[in-house]
Amino acid sequence: MKTADFDYKLPQELIAQSPLEPRDHSRLMIMDRKNGRISHRKFYDVSEYLDRGDVLVFNDSRVIPARMFGSTVDRGSRVELLLLSQISPNVWKTLVKPGRRMRKGTKFLVNGTDGKQLIGRIREQYLDGSRKVEFESELNFEYFGSVPLPPYIHETMVPTDRYQTVYAQKEGSIAAPTAGLHFTKNLLNRISAKGVSLEFVTLHVGWDSFRPLKTNDPSEHRMHSEYWELSRDVCNRINLAKTEGRRVISVGTTVVRLLENAARINLNSLVSQHSTMRLQIVKPASTL
Repeated sequence: MKTADFDYKLPQELIAQSPLEPRDHSRLMIMDRKNGRISHRKFYDVSEYLDRGDVLVFNDSRVIPARMFGSTVDRGSRVELLLLSQISPNVWKTLVKPGRRMRKGTKFLVNGTDGKQLIGRIREQYLDGSRKVEFESELNFEYFGSVPLPPYIHETMVPTDRYQTVYAQKEGSIAAPTAGLHFTKNLLNRISAKGVSLEFVTLHVGWDSFRPLKTNDPSEHRMHSEYWELSRDVCNRINLAKTEGRRVISVGTTVVRLLENAARINLNSLVSQHSTMRLQIVKPASTL
C-alpha cells in the first residue's frame, strides 16, 4: 500500500465555502451495505436510520482560538501562528508561517483587540517544522486568537460558531471534529426521543488531522499523540450495549480512534488502576 493509492481529484469549485442554514439541511449520502445501492437524502433524515437502543457516541471537544497573526519586531514582516499544544505557562508548540522569518531567537508582536499587544519569541525549532514559542505575558485567547479554519475554506466571513458542534464543551482542539457539525439541538432531541442513547467522549483534535503525509509508505508516517478522555460511566453504558447486542455508532473518525484505542489498551492490560479510561469493546464500532 502506497500513499499515492489514496490520491483522488477533488475540484475546487465543489468545495463549499459557506455552510447551509440550518446545519442539518446538508446533503447526506446513504449506502445500503446489503446491496451497495446509494441514495441521497438530507442530514436531518439520519434519524430514520437509528433504532431504539442504539448508542450514538459524540466527541464534545471544542476548538480553541489557536490562530494568531502578527509581525516580526525587527522588520515588521507579517507572520501567522497556529498553536498546537501548551508546553508550560506562556510556552507553546506552534506552527508558523512563513518559517524562514521565524527562526530561533526571532522576536514577534501579535496585535489583539482593544489595542492589546503580545510579544513572543521563537525559542526552538523542531525537526517536524514546528516551533517552541514563549510569550512574555499571559496569552488571553479572547484578545489575540481566532478559530482556525481548514486551509480549503477561503470565506472568512463565516461565523466562528459554525465551526463548532452544538454540543462542544471541552476546549482543546485545533480543528473541529467535523462529522458532528451537521447536528442541531432539535435533531439531537428527536433522535433521543426515539430511544437512542447519546453519549459523549473527548478527543482533542491535533495537528495530524490535517498534516500532509510526506512518505511514500503511510506506515512510515509519524503520528503525534492526542489527549482523550473516556469516563467510566460512559464506558459502562457502551459495554452494556455491546453485551446486549445493541449498536454502538461513532459520530466521526475521532470517536472511532478513541474507542478503538481504549479497547486496545484494555486488551493489552495497560490500564492503570487510577485511570478512568477502561473499555471492553472487542469489535470496532460502526461509524456515522
